Amino acid sequence: MSDRQTQREPITIYTIGFTGHSAEEFFTKLQNAGVKTLVDVRLNNVSQLAGFAKRRDLEYFLCTICDIDYIHEKILAPTKDILDDYKKKRITWEQYELRFNKLLAERRPDVELSPSELNGGCLLCSEHEHIHCHRRLVTDFLQSKWGDVEVVNL
Repeated sequence: MSDRQTQREPITIYTIGFTGHSAEEFFTKLQNAGVKTLVDVRLNNVSQLAGFAKRRDLEYFLCTICDIDYIHEKILAPTKDILDDYKKKRITWEQYELRFNKLLAERRPDVELSPSELNGGCLLCSEHEHIHCHRRLVTDFLQSKWGDVEVVNL
């Protein structure tokens, strides 16, 4: 274990998908959890299909309703190629995991971002369940690099 890991306090990272939630449920979950920053890890955060979770609307609602900051962290998003291959069923979930984990290893978000930046933050994607979503892969990766990371899936 590195000095950085042994000297650092434990951190908490939340995750949430907006699909399957009403706006009321979504913002209430964030507020009740005490989320400080919503970390948008979607490749495309302006899609009309996102409803209340389109970037500009989401930023406004988070600030106005919850007093939560918003950032779009592309270093934690998949590439268009990886995402398209999975959505179009050219690759399996297992292949997606391998490709995305390789991408994370290349991008090195554990070095580019600090634990304090993500502590109390909530990773946002569209997928309702975290099991087959890249936000789980991100938290698994960060846990393996930073050590004491508690992940709470909202």
